[in-house]
Amino acid sequence: MDHRAVDQAERINSHNSSVLQYCGGSVSPEMQAPKLLWVKENLKESWSMAFRWMDLSDWLAYRATGDDTRSLCSTVCKWTYLGHAHMQSVNEKDSQNMDASGWDDGFWEEIGLGDLVEGNHAKIGQSVAFPGHSLGSGLTNSASKELGLLTGTPVGTSLVDAHAGGVGVIESVSDALPPDGDNRDICHRMVLVCGTSTCHMAVSKNKLFIPGVWGPFWSAMIPKYWLTEGGQSATGALLDHILENHATAALLSNQAASQGISMYELLNKLLDSMVKELNAPFLSALTKEIHVLPDFHGNRSPVADPKSKGMLCGLTLDRSERQLALLYLATIQGIAYGTRHIVEQCNLHGHKIDTLLACGGLAKNLLYVQEHANIVGKTPPTEF
Repeated sequence: MDHRAVDQAERINSHNSSVLQYCGGSVSPEMQAPKLLWVKENLKESWSMAFRWMDLSDWLAYRATGDDTRSLCSTVCKWTYLGHAHMQSVNEKDSQNMDASGWDDGFWEEIGLGDLVEGNHAKIGQSVAFPGHSLGSGLTNSASKELGLLTGTPVGTSLVDAHAGGVGVIESVSDALPPDGDNRDICHRMVLVCGTSTCHMAVSKNKLFIPGVWGPFWSAMIPKYWLTEGGQSATGALLDHILENHATAALLSNQAASQGISMYELLNKLLDSMVKELNAPFLSALTKEIHVLPDFHGNRSPVADPKSKGMLCGLTLDRSERQLALLYLATIQGIAYGTRHIVEQCNLHGHKIDTLLACGGLAKNLLYVQEHANIVGKTPPTEF
């Protein structure tokens, strides 16, 4: 959600480098190149002292093993590393740990970060490996003592958090789905990793360029598959923002606590009662006069505009619990329409997504899941 490098991202995108076609056409301020440029320009002393620049997931693996091999997941998805540079050697012996030949030195020099390619890319990664590749000799003595584990315990090359969720869920389908057909093909599925923000993960056997959607990233999540990574910068964070800034937030929070349920469960119950009291034909009809554009923290996909703004439409002077319930429902619906926009953009450019799977905290909210199924018009997401 860190958008402090918006200006740096705009300057990088103005160069129209060929690597940008593998980022949906432009880098996001949430990616590492603009973040690094921001650090160089604003924290000059820190920049001059830095020995390595690493993604958190790669740093944890390095901290555990002393092995500086980077993951194709983090480098390809966040650092503009061109993982497909290894496509020809992928079946060769020992190709799981490869020299980092996917860096575009001209790109780094062009954007003002040429010092990162010095020393054969020592500061950003000289070798890469597929996620899960065994690193070094496993846990070092010092790391094993800190973690309470055995020295030498195997440690694999990392996955970014959302991509780990994608790996864990994309092979899972509901028992309600028919056993045969295209919906059993992982290339027809999209995983929604739902938390503070949401990542929309889909894979394909061939590279698909989706304007405004990150990727295609080769072997960044599933080995030898191309990853398309859509996203919404604020989803769970947006719902929290809407709820916490309402006049009745404290009252509802106390009511939920007294009942031993979450505030979301309490609002869901309130909406169900409102459907009956108002004789609404269905739940979604309750918000016919209130709408939310959910881009409160920019639009990651597919508009790809970090400066985009959100909007509430249909507000009145009503400050009741019922009004908050409607605002909560409209926010969920706005988020779901954002997912629909991403799915439609992906399918317009070659994907054939017909099934949604979901994991993360928001997937535990049945209303959130059902509204996504209703609005996107796909098989209801499965909760994990």
